[in-house]
Amino acid sequence: MEKTSMKPLSVGLALTGLIALLQSAIEQSPPDALLAAVVLISALTTFRSTGISAFLKVFVGIFSTETMISGLVVIAGQGGLWPAPYAHYLPPDTLPLTLAIFSIIVYVVAQLGTVRQIMQIADRYFNAAELAPARVWPFRPFNAPERRVAVALVVALVLLNQAEVGILIRLNFFNRAWFDAIQTRNAAVFWQQLLLVFTPWAFTYVTMAVVEFFMRSMLVIRWRRWLTDHFVSRWLTHHNHYRISLVAGQTDNPDQRIAEDIFRFINGGSDGSVTAYGIYDFSILLVSTVSSFVSFAVVLWGLSKAFTLPGTNIIVPGFLFWVALIYAACGTLITHLIGRPLIGLYFERQHREADFRFSLARLREYTEQVALLGGEMAENNAVGHRFSALIANYLAVIFRLMRVTAFTATFGQLSPIIPFVFTAPFYFAGKIELGVMTQTAQAFGHVATALTFFVTYYTYLAAFKSVVDRLTSFDVAIEQAQALKGAGPAHVASADGERKIVLDGVELLLPDGRPVVRTGHLELAGSESVAISGPSGSGKSTLFRAIAGIWPYGEGRISGPDGTNAMVVPPKPYLPIGTLRAAVSYPALPGSYSDDDIRSALVDAHLPNLVDQLDREDVWSQQLSSGEQQRVAIARALLMRPDWLFLDESTSAVDEKLEAKLYAVLARRLPNSTIVSIGHRSAVVRLHQRHLAMRSADGDFILRDAAEGDSVDTASGKVMNAPRSDSPGRQR
Repeated sequence: MEKTSMKPLSVGLALTGLIALLQSAIEQSPPDALLAAVVLISALTTFRSTGISAFLKVFVGIFSTETMISGLVVIAGQGGLWPAPYAHYLPPDTLPLTLAIFSIIVYVVAQLGTVRQIMQIADRYFNAAELAPARVWPFRPFNAPERRVAVALVVALVLLNQAEVGILIRLNFFNRAWFDAIQTRNAAVFWQQLLLVFTPWAFTYVTMAVVEFFMRSMLVIRWRRWLTDHFVSRWLTHHNHYRISLVAGQTDNPDQRIAEDIFRFINGGSDGSVTAYGIYDFSILLVSTVSSFVSFAVVLWGLSKAFTLPGTNIIVPGFLFWVALIYAACGTLITHLIGRPLIGLYFERQHREADFRFSLARLREYTEQVALLGGEMAENNAVGHRFSALIANYLAVIFRLMRVTAFTATFGQLSPIIPFVFTAPFYFAGKIELGVMTQTAQAFGHVATALTFFVTYYTYLAAFKSVVDRLTSFDVAIEQAQALKGAGPAHVASADGERKIVLDGVELLLPDGRPVVRTGHLELAGSESVAISGPSGSGKSTLFRAIAGIWPYGEGRISGPDGTNAMVVPPKPYLPIGTLRAAVSYPALPGSYSDDDIRSALVDAHLPNLVDQLDREDVWSQQLSSGEQQRVAIARALLMRPDWLFLDESTSAVDEKLEAKLYAVLARRLPNSTIVSIGHRSAVVRLHQRHLAMRSADGDFILRDAAEGDSVDTASGKVMNAPRSDSPGRQR
């Protein structure tokens, strides 16, 4: 609910409480005074609820509104202001008190640390301001803020759920009358209760359950779609997906956290065919449970208000209620002590499952390399090791669940018997009828079930908590990656008209803080091609990452023309699964280039055999050789026509003759592009106008112009220095 709507609601509640207080003073009624006190407390918590979770605020709004309406109705009935013909429509006097307590409980629960952790994820959807299409049958579709659609669905679902609880209470009284009719052999009442009471209410309940299922499914779909888009967007924005792999304590399997954990968070990842629970289910389930508890507690209290302690004449008001309370408290405590390790085990289970699945997917991706190396035995061993870890965790979960199940099953078997054990002496003594006995047992069952919520759903709660922890840690990892935005060398726009990239005092570090490369003052002119050489591990690729703006470790300044269109081509290009057209057009969307342009780029990249396969869908990283994949990347560059093209050993998988042809194509087709290449071959150096070399210095490397006559050792990649002066050339 909107923040502004809570304050007027709290004022309405306060007025309701003051009216109840005035009536209690006039009629000297302690129950009215209690109602007034609780409603006034509810008004205070409702006022303060402007700062709690947006999701929980919906429940506070619902309960507070119902408290105000039912409270005014009850006050009107007690004051003789309610029309006499409609007296049987008056709600129970305890209803506003119950609803006010619900509202207060939600506010108090919202302050708990674990609940805050959960709501940090849930609230994003309930704060979503963007417009989204919606429809209320049979009206026409309309657009509304997503948060309002979400709130409307939750409100409708809660009201439906409360109505279902009301029907269950009505059927509880039917049960009493029906069994009394059976005991007295009253056929007329038997059939009247069955046909005129049970049948219409039962079918109404079924209809409401179907409507509730549909509305719940729509909420889950919308919620999952929005939350998935939100996490994917945050993951991919500002290169966070790359930086997450660099931060300490990196998050494992972000793909699983987006694809599975979000679904599990919302509704347990179930489509309704299996039992599973998420935040929605637990929220609505708790509302239903608490509603059922309070409603049937009133019934149970009234039915057992004259019960005595077994073997004595001491009357204990609400005797069976206290039995249910003590019974449930003991069961909850024991269950928690037994099942507490499940939270950690479930967290580890998701990690093990994801690792095992990822290892199989990676094996499929590199199947050719594994076959060529004869690495099947090593892969079998690695997969077996991961699966063994998965099985070990699974067995630990099973053994722990066996203990929990043994206790909860025993607990569940005893629960239906206990009310009969305590009511049997009264029944056999003729103090209560069979209908009262069965109604009491049924009410006890509802109260005990509500109180043992923790016992019943413990394993689901443990699994849910592990999902929350995984999403929270993923969220933290994204925040850490986001914090690295802007870190590393500063990127500034160069003076107008300058077509060059200038590196001033750039020093790049590894994630652990070790220096890897320095540049001093280095200028890359926009009119000349540059080759960079040096030993492996000297920071050449890291330098490209820094120029591209994705390397967050280091200092210095990198300036370049404003609005420069740059493209970095790695040694192993990324080829998305799909059509060849999409693979060649990437990162542009399919349709950005005409088919004629794509075919021309493939021909110029010396891939004429692919020009007729643009519509073919395949895993192209497995279908094409390394050299062909690199040529697809060259075709992308021909389509993109960048101002600066950085080639990171992008032709290392082709022979020198074809390499020279590809560079000639780039020079001809991209006359306005500046090409900067990393290469270990001396042939690459000869294809460029300028040569920069990495030179070892005090544990790291300095990038500087190579002297004339320097050559590259193709075996080691090192620069073989020719006799030279100390002149730094273009380096200042």
